[in-house]
Amino acid sequence: MGKAKTLMIQGASSDAGKSMLVTGLCAYYRKKGLRVAPFKAWNMSLNSYVTAAGGEIGFAQGLQAAAAGIVATEDMNPLLLKPRGDGRVQVIVRGAPWKDITPGQLATQERDFALQVISDSLAVVARDVDLVVIEGAGSPSEVNVRPRDLANMETAFLAQAPVIIIGDFKRAG
Repeated sequence: MGKAKTLMIQGASSDAGKSMLVTGLCAYYRKKGLRVAPFKAWNMSLNSYVTAAGGEIGFAQGLQAAAAGIVATEDMNPLLLKPRGDGRVQVIVRGAPWKDITPGQLATQERDFALQVISDSLAVVARDVDLVVIEGAGSPSEVNVRPRDLANMETAFLAQAPVIIIGDFKRAG
């Protein structure tokens, strides 16, 4: 990876406030004079943001880029999974539709592909900034997804990022 420092925010549960905290950190570090960029390896959402190049990323990453004062790119959210309603998801890779799969397939059968996409995109995002603020997905402690979770600790290891876990006391976090 590039010269950028990294910091990762993970949650004690889903909906713990990761997106809001990452957005705030991007704005804070920008005001401190750092060149900062957001990154989320893997996002499952129907709410997408269309980049200047016409690609789709998670809506939160578009807002986080704005808070950082930079243009959102497809590498800031290289894997976007959009539920199809039939037990399958449409996988958007670096902004463009790739294929429809079951959610577990990407982290099992397509694991090497997904990790390479995450690693390559992280390197691109880190190339021209001082700090990459990384958002995890869901929670690294979800026992049912931990063996195939690429968005949390696998991404932290790739980025060599210290991890801050946040919680929402209303959700027993």
